[in-house]
Amino acid sequence: MRTIGVVAALAAVLALVFAGAALAAGDAAKGKAGFQQYCAACHGAAGKGDGAMGAAMNPKPKDLADKAYNASMKDEYLAKLIKEGGPAVGKSPMMPKMGGTLKDAEVADVIAFIRSLAK
Repeated sequence: MRTIGVVAALAAVLALVFAGAALAAGDAAKGKAGFQQYCAACHGAAGKGDGAMGAAMNPKPKDLADKAYNASMKDEYLAKLIKEGGPAVGKSPMMPKMGGTLKDAEVADVIAFIRSLAK
């Protein structure tokens, strides 16, 4: 019985490791297209929070190109934010859920692109 518990715990840890690896494996070049299609209207083409729709929002979209802000967000946090929308992580309800639109690999690509904005 104890062996089963150890195996289950190990399997859970491995699942988390592989999930994190999948997020880290995103392709920024592919993610740019998704970002431009779904995010740039508010966050701006360069992610500075200056998109046409973002100008009328309160609060304003965050500047994703800000190195300190960008670095402060973990990939898992960004994935949850993108998939489940702003309210899921205590952010604006103006940030929509994209989990029904973007596949996990596409979310990872968008995250990789967001990371590239701060370089």
